[in-house]
Amino acid sequence: MARKTAKKPAGRAGAPAARPDKERGGIQSLARAFAILETVARNRDGISLVELAKSVGLHNSTTFHLIKTMTQLGYLAQMRDSKRYRIGSRLFTLAAGALDENAFLAVATPALETLTGETGEAGHFAIRSGNEIVVIARTAGSGLLQLADRTGAPRPAHATALGKVLLAALNDAQIRQFLGSAPLRAFTPKTIVDREVLLREIAEVRRKSIAYDDGEFDAEIRCVAVPVHDFAGRVAGAVGISGPVWRLSLQSLQDKAQQVREAARLISMQLGYDEKRAPRVA
Repeated sequence: MARKTAKKPAGRAGAPAARPDKERGGIQSLARAFAILETVARNRDGISLVELAKSVGLHNSTTFHLIKTMTQLGYLAQMRDSKRYRIGSRLFTLAAGALDENAFLAVATPALETLTGETGEAGHFAIRSGNEIVVIARTAGSGLLQLADRTGAPRPAHATALGKVLLAALNDAQIRQFLGSAPLRAFTPKTIVDREVLLREIAEVRRKSIAYDDGEFDAEIRCVAVPVHDFAGRVAGAVGISGPVWRLSLQSLQDKAQQVREAARLISMQLGYDEKRAPRVA
């Protein structure tokens, strides 16, 4: 007599099929890889395999296989002497590639709108593009007197607070190359056209991380600007405010500088800068 085979209970209609172990394992590996990246990034002096495995809660062998693949792909790098692991160049290449003008614009505009709302002055964000200082985002301040520029307009580096901040990220030889050999144009009687005087002022900007324009580009406009840093601590741009000289005294500029610094901090944070960990480099 044939033995009856027990039928497996039918699944509920419409119930989702169970995901295969391979798919679950793939997602788990991805999560582990990102946990490793974040842990390595928090250790500027590098981290050993044992320390890394302990930090992410994995066995040494599992961690080794993951970081071996990540190192081969360039997302991690092993230091030759200490054998510790650091972030690899491929990750920096990806991050740097994402910092185009559209990305800067999306990050800077909300901070500029807040800055203008708090100060009542026009806000500007500029980057160095080739041999030009270019304003890529701006917000209009209150009042009729505004700088008659447009987004994308180049600015003279030697005659603007934004330009001085970006020049300060270079060394003296690079600054001379950037400015060229032609005489510096005088836009107003206050424009600095002596290169040695300009270099001394830029050195002061580098030391204090703040620059002023006291009617040097437009005789009726004063400006203040500070640097914005990216994920690697480099000066990625400059943010500042400007207003008419009859309303915006030098003392008023200094009083509002803290709000400009806060805007720069917010933009820098969006670009991945961590002031506690990232060194500031040119």
